[in-house]
Amino acid sequence: MDSPLRVLFVCTANICRSAFAEVYASSDVSPASPGLQFRSAGTWGHPRHPIDPPMARQLEARGISPASFRSHRVTADDVAWADVVLTMAKSHREFLLEDYPKALTKIFMLGHVAERAVGADLRGRDLLADLARRRGGVHAAEDVRDPYGRGDEAAARAAARIVDLVDTTIVALG
Repeated sequence: MDSPLRVLFVCTANICRSAFAEVYASSDVSPASPGLQFRSAGTWGHPRHPIDPPMARQLEARGISPASFRSHRVTADDVAWADVVLTMAKSHREFLLEDYPKALTKIFMLGHVAERAVGADLRGRDLLADLARRRGGVHAAEDVRDPYGRGDEAAARAAARIVDLVDTTIVALG
């Protein structure tokens, strides 16, 4: 039997988008497969911070407690741990590829993977291998817009988009 597929979500500070994705994907609310493990990290600081309050409220509205989450900056160990790294924006992907060029075949935008997972015949590691072979272009339109400092409405929009993308992606990866 294969070991669990390890998914790393990455955004800027790991207090909004990637934090939400990790906590949501790890919860009983998500359709996550028992064959998946989740972590998250940020390209820049805010180490050991809780999830930003507007995003925390979005989790709580879904019956998920964000209380135990604490942020951290992405490390080489995080990238090595992950079977797939899913970034929230094109800029995060570019940042990671600059620092971890050997991880090229496992760093993707979450929106890019979700788009390609819809209707795909492949699942799990086979899907990831196909994505690595047929990289294709990425577009800023696939970004999950950063809700930080933009209030509850922006947080609600970001959370809804992340839930949609994560649900699509983890079903395909599971």
